[in-house]
Amino acid sequence: MQNHPLKSWLDVREDFLTEDLRREGRMGFNSGLCSRCTGLLGIFRCKECEGGELLCQSCIVSAHNRNGLHAIECWNGLSFEFSTLKSLGLFFQLGHTIGATCPKPKAPTNDDFVLIHTNGIHEISVKFCGCFNAAEPYVQLLRYGWFPATTHHPQTAASLAVLKNFQIHSFESKCSALEYYQALSRLGDGIGTRPVRDRYRAFLVMVREYRHIKSLKRAGRGHDERGIDGTKRGECAVLCPACPQPGRNLPVDWKIRPANEQYLTRWLYRLFLAMDANFRLKRRDNKISDESDPSLGDGWAYFVETEPYMEHVQRFGDQAQAKSTCSSHSAVNNSRLTDGLAASGVGSVGCARHDCMRPSSIGDLQKGERYANMDYLFLLSLSQEELQELIDMVISYDIACQWWLNLLARMLNYSKSIQINQAKITSSTYLVPKFHLPAHVSRCQTQYSFNFHQHVGRTDGEAPERGWSHINPIATSTCEMGPGARIDTLNDHFGDSNWKKTYTMGSTLLRKIKTAVEQSTEHTLLFHQYDLGLRSDQNMKKNVVLWEKELIAWHQDSCKPNPFEIRVKKPTLDAVRRQLAEEDQKAQKEGKAYNLHPKFTPNELIAVGLELEEQQRRLHVDTKSLGLHPTDHQINKLLRDGSDLYQSINEWAEAQQRYIPSISNLRQDESQPKNTINESWEMPLFLPSSIPSSFPCSSSLQDIEWRLRSAQANTALDELRRGLRLRSYLYTDKDRFARGQHQNTRARGTIQRTDTKVTAAAAKYRAARTAIASLAKLYTQSTWQKDFPELKDSDVRSLQVEPAVGKEGRKKKISPAEGHRKVSWIWGVVGEDGTALKNKELTDDLRVEWCKSHARAKRWQEEVLLLQEEMRRVLMFLESEADNWQSRVGFEKDGLDDASKEGFSAYAAQQSALRQELKGHFEEMWKDVEEFVREKGYKKRKAKKALSLLTSIAEEEKI
Repeated sequence: MQNHPLKSWLDVREDFLTEDLRREGRMGFNSGLCSRCTGLLGIFRCKECEGGELLCQSCIVSAHNRNGLHAIECWNGLSFEFSTLKSLGLFFQLGHTIGATCPKPKAPTNDDFVLIHTNGIHEISVKFCGCFNAAEPYVQLLRYGWFPATTHHPQTAASLAVLKNFQIHSFESKCSALEYYQALSRLGDGIGTRPVRDRYRAFLVMVREYRHIKSLKRAGRGHDERGIDGTKRGECAVLCPACPQPGRNLPVDWKIRPANEQYLTRWLYRLFLAMDANFRLKRRDNKISDESDPSLGDGWAYFVETEPYMEHVQRFGDQAQAKSTCSSHSAVNNSRLTDGLAASGVGSVGCARHDCMRPSSIGDLQKGERYANMDYLFLLSLSQEELQELIDMVISYDIACQWWLNLLARMLNYSKSIQINQAKITSSTYLVPKFHLPAHVSRCQTQYSFNFHQHVGRTDGEAPERGWSHINPIATSTCEMGPGARIDTLNDHFGDSNWKKTYTMGSTLLRKIKTAVEQSTEHTLLFHQYDLGLRSDQNMKKNVVLWEKELIAWHQDSCKPNPFEIRVKKPTLDAVRRQLAEEDQKAQKEGKAYNLHPKFTPNELIAVGLELEEQQRRLHVDTKSLGLHPTDHQINKLLRDGSDLYQSINEWAEAQQRYIPSISNLRQDESQPKNTINESWEMPLFLPSSIPSSFPCSSSLQDIEWRLRSAQANTALDELRRGLRLRSYLYTDKDRFARGQHQNTRARGTIQRTDTKVTAAAAKYRAARTAIASLAKLYTQSTWQKDFPELKDSDVRSLQVEPAVGKEGRKKKISPAEGHRKVSWIWGVVGEDGTALKNKELTDDLRVEWCKSHARAKRWQEEVLLLQEEMRRVLMFLESEADNWQSRVGFEKDGLDDASKEGFSAYAAQQSALRQELKGHFEEMWKDVEEFVREKGYKKRKAKKALSLLTSIAEEEKI
């Protein structure tokens, strides 16, 4: 703290304390006379006005005609004590100057009026104007800047400032109305001795009404001849400016652009949608019905209209839906608890690239993500008139592999009001978000991957998850609300989120395109280098040409063979054991069996030996994992396991000695302490791979172990990959959902157990490889090192980014995601040199990695084009919106006075100018983007040309 700014402040903090205490007195105004009139006793001062001067009663009241809610103090000769302007005679005369007397007062002075203000809750005196042209009392309050709680004899109001203040605070801090109201109460009365009548329920009503009015105002409903009642479905929603909006931000000829044009291709006008559910946004069953608490704008913003939605759910919600043929997804199988809940969560359809909620696309869920619920939200979201022309879409959903299969058939059974063009369903692309994909079966991980499908850029489909992270903090408030209050509150938050996405779109897209251009250059060159390296081998060149054709065919028709899938299946340990058992059975039938033990055949002898070796490894891990103070239960379990293993090894060793008689000499050389029960995991098994060459061993047994060890290595790699995928999923799931010490402890325990399995799988592979290396010397196997590469610690890494932690909490280097990664050999290429070996397994692996490398380069190239198009769309959308608001300047409506007409025109002009300003701001931020893209593209083409030239020279020298 030697150079910290607080160091110098500590030297003068005594002065700060002195001055703060000085303010508790009269601060030098000790004459006793009023500072203004100097004729009367000055004993009053305002806590909020600057200066601290002392005034008399008359002057303090006249000085606060326009600040009637300031806090007043009175000097009692020893200290200042609380006072109010109301007690000094100040009242609010609405419709006239404050403090003036209305010639025709509408009512006597209301001394019980409660006003909620940013500086506290006040009881004030109010008089309403009663002149012949006086407006209604609630209108007088609104014109003064106070929002009335009722329209009939209003007794309570809130200033527009406090309503706006709460709205912004709730958006940013997610504070509840109760917390905010309690804070206002403390501002006016810090110790509870001067309580003001409770107006919390009135405050809730005013908050809802204020939010609703602001939503209508910003949607332009006041400037529409149809009026508020003419509001259509979703018209109060804030639209995403970067998504394709026909008539707003697409070129006039966008539908006839040639499909093969390089920079103006039709796929750039695809609509990217993301479907998801949030089970944190529950609503408890508090017995409040939709009739007693309706939404103020049902279906006008993001939530669908309640009545038709519930009719649809009641009619189709209970129909049976097929069980998942993929992983056991709880969303498909409806395994969510709903006891005591009116809504178990919400389903939504949003923008998959920009994280904006779509109009009329959110609805309550009653029992998991039933297809009936999600179908309705999806179809209604696309039934808007302006979207009818958009046919090509990309739909992201974490259970897309199951949901879309019978979507068209289900839609034809639904009401005509939500049915859409069938071409939209049949021509759309359905994919699974990148984070959710590892939880699917291997077939889905290639068939529904954003990484492998063309014309999707670097879209990850996880936009809803990022949006939920901002909305989840208000779940504790909304879960206790009535249905209408909850919908209105969530609509307001979704609208604010969409608007924030809009005005931050400039920096967001700029950051993305900088990354995309850099990554596009890097991965294009990496693929070009890899591709040229393969094509330099004449045998591999034919394969690459074939792979390229397969990739094109699959992109045109996904029913064709998937080039990203492994086709040459490596034998697993179970498969080899089954094959050996079938061989034993066949040999027995033919009378060729060579069994020296009634219980163990030669095949079973080696297979059981491998099982015993695996049990030793597990027992070793369990023993080492004991803490400093193990429990009796843990010790007893280890002793039992060790005893069982000891007996099993002795029984197996007896049979082994019949097949390998020389094994007895090896066992006698072993020290006795290792043959104790509690150290049975150290007992040597002497499988053929570990027997010294000087001891005779049957070649048939060595051959059996070679086959089993090879399968064991492949199985261990499968277990290692599964464990790494699961661990990556658990890390992200913990960050997203684990809250509190209990949940975090359980999550860490699960991750630790998974990490133990990963370590065990790696150990199994290394043990198998060591045995293979020993047996290879006997058979002079030359390719085993490339078939089974060495597994280093750095090779044991996931495809996903995971916050792995090393010793003492130090973070290790994390592996990059699919679009950035340099893959470990365990996920693709077998061997470190990448040369083309003449075996089917490696050729298959090389094909998959070539396709993935090609896909990485193409996705980044597409991302650059998509971002450029989105920038153009944003600017065009803002221009369209500015023109739309400008056309409303001078809006005429029956019954408007001159002041109202002026206000209508001023607001329209303001909104038009705001969008023009935002458009100009974005243009300034993006002015160098085209040059940046062009410069990087030139460097990329130059590097590719140089690389091709070097490759051709190397080939000529080789010839």
